[in-house]
Amino acid sequence: MSAALSLQRLHAGYAGKDILHGVDIELEAGGALTVVGPNGSGKSTLLKAVVGLLPLSRGSIALSGKPVEALNALARSRLGLAYVPQERNVFANLTVGDNLRLGWEFLHPRMEISARRDRLDYVLQLFPEIRDRLAASAGLLSGGQRQMVAIASALMQTPSLLVLDEPSAGLSPRNAALLFESIARIRATGITLLMIEQNVKLGLAAADHGLVLVAGQVRLLAPAQELLADDRLHRLYLGTQPGVPETL
Repeated sequence: MSAALSLQRLHAGYAGKDILHGVDIELEAGGALTVVGPNGSGKSTLLKAVVGLLPLSRGSIALSGKPVEALNALARSRLGLAYVPQERNVFANLTVGDNLRLGWEFLHPRMEISARRDRLDYVLQLFPEIRDRLAASAGLLSGGQRQMVAIASALMQTPSLLVLDEPSAGLSPRNAALLFESIARIRATGITLLMIEQNVKLGLAAADHGLVLVAGQVRLLAPAQELLADDRLHRLYLGTQPGVPETL
């Protein structure tokens, strides 16, 4: 069976200068991988290359065995990839309900209203915190609720691969914990998940495997719980004593 996502010898960057240097990733269907690493390690560059917002200088990307490095972001979304950026990920001047409706219509403009309602009900089961806020302006929600709306809107696209860029960024510990409860519910549906996350404990707890990216290269790749207990995560890159830090 083909991997849901396969990256081989990936090189990408900006203005002719590579940030990523030969990244290899195989993410099986239904699996979850969290990428962590110090600031400037290339994490966001990696996601932008995967979703089609940044061209490769070398290497290949495949979704379910189909090469996609020549496809733009919209074409990749039509193949089942949904991306939630870290910032500006909701329409703040629209209601929560309208944000979710647009998420559906982005890829399903001609499908029956009943199908949209069924999908909405399914998504709201994953995010009960926003069920009663459908008529509220998305711009008036808390940071945690806005992130829930952003991820819920992406799920309205019925993706097979969900890509999240630091979902807990800027959130209080309580709101981050609530958000990751929703991410755990999403994981239970069997969707494939690729995420970068600044909160190491939360990010790795939500994943099957973890990957440490440093200076654009993969330095550690292991089952998530093993990685949490691996002193190299701290000793090699942070210069700290053993004990898992909250963030990298």
